[in-house]
Amino acid sequence: MKTVFWLFMFLVGLAGVVIPLTYLYTASKLPRLESEFDVESQLRHRIEGDRMSVLVGRMDQGGRERAAVTFTRPDFSRMPKDLVALYIRQMECPTYFQTPREDGRAWAWRLFAGVTLGSAPPGDGSCERWLAMRIAREMGIEGDLQLSVAAHRLHAFFQKDQLVAYDLSIIRFERGVVGVEDAARKLFGRELGELQLSELAELQLALPPYGFYGDIKACKNASLIRQNRDMLLQDLAGYALVSEERARNAIAQPVACLSVK
Repeated sequence: MKTVFWLFMFLVGLAGVVIPLTYLYTASKLPRLESEFDVESQLRHRIEGDRMSVLVGRMDQGGRERAAVTFTRPDFSRMPKDLVALYIRQMECPTYFQTPREDGRAWAWRLFAGVTLGSAPPGDGSCERWLAMRIAREMGIEGDLQLSVAAHRLHAFFQKDQLVAYDLSIIRFERGVVGVEDAARKLFGRELGELQLSELAELQLALPPYGFYGDIKACKNASLIRQNRDMLLQDLAGYALVSEERARNAIAQPVACLSVK
């Protein structure tokens, strides 16, 4: 019995040395992740480069198109709250903003589980980790261990609303179309802030986990788009994230792409 006990204590002590060293070594191989400025700078370089590549060879490269290349710091206050509600519900995190940011021992255990077991405990903290990993992946970071460590570094200075704002601003739809603001202009011909609830529900269908961007852009299977849109709206009302009256009014609207076309 003593042998088992001391073996257990040895393994615990070994883990207490190996895991921190592994973390520090992995962190040293990552891009600089000390502040939001670091993240913004690296994302700007990648996203503006992608957008600029679309303009190469075009005859019309006026101020409007050049302005569309610029990646601005994501601002949660500018995100339509209905779109945020749709997004967190479809992430299976409807209480994301009703629970405190995961920190301390809970987050330390989530990091440990992610690094050693390749998984994470359930709860809203898993959504925070998932969003942070998506941001890290857009920065060019790959590999489960590297992504876990990068997510931990990002989580150290990003609040819940910032994680959502950055994630919605870096989703890639097609070459040169990055983020929900680009997608709104491409799909609906208007700015994101001008979209109605019914249109935001259609936009959600272009986002994870659905990915119907191509169908919406081509206005393909409009009846199916409407059916899925209405399902999202009913679900949103069911979770009291919008009122039932607003959901009914949105459901009564025609599919937006039919009007655009």
